[in-house]
Amino acid sequence: MSVSVAEWIKRITTGVYVVGATADQKQNAFTAAWVMPASFQPLLLAVSINPQHSSYAMINASGVFSINVLGTDQLELAAHFGAPAAVDKLAGVPWSPGKTGAPLLDGVVAHCECEVFGETSAGDHVLVLGRIIAGALLKPETEPLSYRDTGDMDGASSLLPTSFDLE
Repeated sequence: MSVSVAEWIKRITTGVYVVGATADQKQNAFTAAWVMPASFQPLLLAVSINPQHSSYAMINASGVFSINVLGTDQLELAAHFGAPAAVDKLAGVPWSPGKTGAPLLDGVVAHCECEVFGETSAGDHVLVLGRIIAGALLKPETEPLSYRDTGDMDGASSLLPTSFDLE
């Protein structure tokens, strides 16, 4: 049975997150699915970011970011923060600045704050490693939202090749 690359990619288990950025007393946030633990000692997370994204410049300038874990009941929030950055995405969404100033959303499953530990190029994205400096589990009974459950909300299927015959 042949499946598209987009259908195959959706089988990789990953969550849905809102990554917060701050710089020059401004904040921004965007939806991300490419977040993963990277090290126990020190405690590191990796997030994949398009270097053309405005939040990437903010993270570079401040050296900090936040990760907000969305629950299964927060698909609309994922769509909201996945929209183009033409508007202030944080307006009307309850949040507070963390210790670093990065946005921590109210009502999420969990959140943490990170200081940039390093980065590396990853094709059309950059992997930013963040050392966790603070965090909280807010809703331990709530299941995290899975990327698989978002359908093609992010339009990623249009960016992927149609088959694995990549040569």
